[in-house]
Amino acid sequence: MTRARTATPSRARIVTTMMIGTISTILAATIINVAFPALMAEFHVGHDTLQWVAAGFLAATTATMLATAWLVETIGERATFTGTMGLFLAASLLATFSWSAESLIAARIAQGACAGILQPLAMIVLFRVYPVDERGRAMALYGFGIVLAPAIGPAIGGALLEAFGWRSIFLLTVPFCIAGLALGLTTLPRHAGRTSSRFDWVGWGLLLGALVTLLNVPVVGHREGFEAPGSIALALAGCALAAAFVGWEMRTPAPLLRVRLFRHPPFANASLVAFAYGVGLFGTTYLVPVFAQDIVHFNAADAGYLLAPPGVALAIAIAIGGRLTDKLSPAPIIVSGLALFALSSLLLAFSGAATGFALLAAWLVIGRVGLGMLIPALNVGAVQSLTGAELAYASSAVNFVRQLGGAFGVNLLAVVLEWRAAAIGATNAARPFHECFAIVTLAFALAIVPAWFIRKHGR
Repeated sequence: MTRARTATPSRARIVTTMMIGTISTILAATIINVAFPALMAEFHVGHDTLQWVAAGFLAATTATMLATAWLVETIGERATFTGTMGLFLAASLLATFSWSAESLIAARIAQGACAGILQPLAMIVLFRVYPVDERGRAMALYGFGIVLAPAIGPAIGGALLEAFGWRSIFLLTVPFCIAGLALGLTTLPRHAGRTSSRFDWVGWGLLLGALVTLLNVPVVGHREGFEAPGSIALALAGCALAAAFVGWEMRTPAPLLRVRLFRHPPFANASLVAFAYGVGLFGTTYLVPVFAQDIVHFNAADAGYLLAPPGVALAIAIAIGGRLTDKLSPAPIIVSGLALFALSSLLLAFSGAATGFALLAAWLVIGRVGLGMLIPALNVGAVQSLTGAELAYASSAVNFVRQLGGAFGVNLLAVVLEWRAAAIGATNAARPFHECFAIVTLAFALAIVPAWFIRKHGR
């Protein structure tokens, strides 16, 4: 009697599965940016409230991305992927039918929590099925889709918003979720994981508490005054929770975050740059569509199209940056990338209602070229002094710091924008945006200092 052979899914199909899952989360993260003016009008809220739609997503991503390895180890790749995709689908539908700002924020936090699991999961799966000498091609195919998503997401979102209203933008991810679920059930291995280690629930609780508390400090400070007792108490509580998290992670045998990695100067310097990178990328992604609609008076579709050329430039620059990193020390490449993004933000700080589409797109392209150049060099520079087990945890730690920078960047810039707009009034509506772009410029200029000390050994 002949046994039926079980078909093994092709590697291309596995790459497609993981790419669909990650693209759905990236679309969700970027597509909503063009809808902020419409959402503010719909729910009658300001930037200090609505920023949680973006900052909450990023904070939730930051909080859950460190749990991916434990989930795979405990319940397996298929259950982790399909369960998370199912939750992401439910959160997308909740966002579509949100009835208040609070319900939308809750849906976005749920989406962000799923994104934090799905993005690292893709790397785990692809590294399992591809040998070392073939991972480059897999990363190229996977990376193409990942880089393309933020380029086309805002453009599609703007077009949907203009044609069907803001609720339609959340439906864009639904077909990706359904396709990802179908492929995940038939492509990823069914076997369960093994519970070889306990999850760091104490560390995770301290991290959540620190994130929520510290992200609320600018909001409460803006509303009640930073000198108010409530604001001061909140800031002290947030700092205490953050310190407790660091102390716990240094003592526990299975930490979420390997804090001791930061004792290596190249890694610590790269982490500072990654934090600034998150502030700039996610902060400007929040600011630019609102600036384009409120100040330059673009419609939502044009505001989305404005982000398409920079997205394409980012993809091209990453490829060029990878080649440069193979030949040069990371420091000059990263410094050049930071300088280009600082220049881009400075140019935006001097833009106004008379600035045309082509010029705004050009300023944004300059910044995205800078980011694309520094990404490969930053990844190489961060791990160059690490070996063994530390090397395996470095990538997730750098991603954690970058997402953390994004959450705090959006949070701070949105509150500053609301505060300065209230203080200045309608007489100079562009000035609060100019000041926010100046903050981003300063962050990237300061990041040049630690970047200069990220060097390859022997150079």
